[in-house]
Amino acid sequence: MAINLQKGQKIDIGLTKMTIGLGWDPNEGTGLDFDLDASAIMIDSDRKLINEECFVFYNNLQSPDGALTHTGDDPSGKNSDGDDDEAIIVDLEKVDPKAEEILFVVTIEDFERRKQNFGQVRNSYIRIVDNSTNQEIAKYELDEDFSIETGVEFGRLYKRNGSWKFEASGIGYRADLAFFLEKYYKGQIIK
Repeated sequence: MAINLQKGQKIDIGLTKMTIGLGWDPNEGTGLDFDLDASAIMIDSDRKLINEECFVFYNNLQSPDGALTHTGDDPSGKNSDGDDDEAIIVDLEKVDPKAEEILFVVTIEDFERRKQNFGQVRNSYIRIVDNSTNQEIAKYELDEDFSIETGVEFGRLYKRNGSWKFEASGIGYRADLAFFLEKYYKGQIIK
C-alpha cells in the first residue's frame, strides 16, 4: 500500500531503482495551453549543481553518471491520459558520489506571456514507483494554492548517513527553469 505523504514529511525509500512520476491538470478555460516541465537537479553538500549536465530536463534527458533519465517532454500535458505527465527514472546505484540531493521541480514555460501560474493548476503530485514491481510506494499531492508561483519544488531525494531518503517539499517560487539553474550553479550565471 502506497504512503500518502504530507508536506515536509520524510521517508526512507529502501529502493535503488525507481521512477519519479510527476503529474498535474491545468484548469480548463484559461486561454492558452499550459506547458509544464519537470526537471531534476543534482546538488552537492554545498547545495550547488555538481555540473551543468547534472541539470536534467527536456533539453538534457540524462545525467552524465546515467543515474537520471528524463522520459521526455509533454508540451501540452495531453499525452498522459490520467498517468504521470512527465517522469524521471532514477538509479541511485549510479549517482555521482558528490551528489547529496536530487531536487524535482516543475516550472511553467513562458508563464509571463501566457499569464499563467500554479494557482491555475490542480491535482499536482509527485510519486515514487518501484521499478522492480511497478508499484507506487509513496505519493505527495500538493494541495497548496500557489496563486503567484510559477515554479515548484515538488520533492527531493537526499542522502543521510549513507542512505537515501525522500522529502515531500511543496516549495513554490516565482521562477522559471533558468532561475533554478542560476540558483544552484557554481560559476557564472548561465544565459
